[in-house]
Amino acid sequence: MFNMVLAISFWHKMEEWDKWLFVKLNSQWTNPLFDIVFPFLRNSAFWAPLYLFIAAFIAINFGRKGLWWSLLFICTVAATDIIGARVLKEAVHRPRPCQDAEFMNYVRLLLKHCSGSYSFVSNHAANHFGMATFAYLTFRGIFKKWMYLAFAWAFFIAYAQVYVGVHYPLDVLGGAVLGVLVGSITARVFDEKWERLNLQ
Repeated sequence: MFNMVLAISFWHKMEEWDKWLFVKLNSQWTNPLFDIVFPFLRNSAFWAPLYLFIAAFIAINFGRKGLWWSLLFICTVAATDIIGARVLKEAVHRPRPCQDAEFMNYVRLLLKHCSGSYSFVSNHAANHFGMATFAYLTFRGIFKKWMYLAFAWAFFIAYAQVYVGVHYPLDVLGGAVLGVLVGSITARVFDEKWERLNLQ
């Protein structure tokens, strides 16, 4: 009983911190440039062609090994998406900040509408951190030095979810953890069969 009370108390404090940080990121630490860039940045129509190009480039230039890489790259996205949307969101049932009747007055929504799905976890964060982790762990050589940019890109995509008002910071943190876990698993599957791609 004591452990349950302690856990509930801990969660309430985490939720208070989460909402405090959300207000800072969404409403106070803002600027006009981010107001334009971040809603655009989180739009899949902006970044999806880049990922499709990467998958096609690897598949074309590395033969069968490249085809397997592209397939597992896509599987990483599919797995993070399914686990995030069908498992975690349905299990936790956390409303988005822009849907929470008790909190929405504190939200600066930069999108035309608030999504109807639940908030935890952020699938955007899960997808991008999953792809970044998979790519980082499956490349070697000179090109791997640039893979840190993939994590920076994933961070800004995740940050944008809070900035535009559709996720709490803990949602994107949970999504990032999910992405890293799934990306690590799919990278291990690829390495056990094909070893890493060498882009010297």
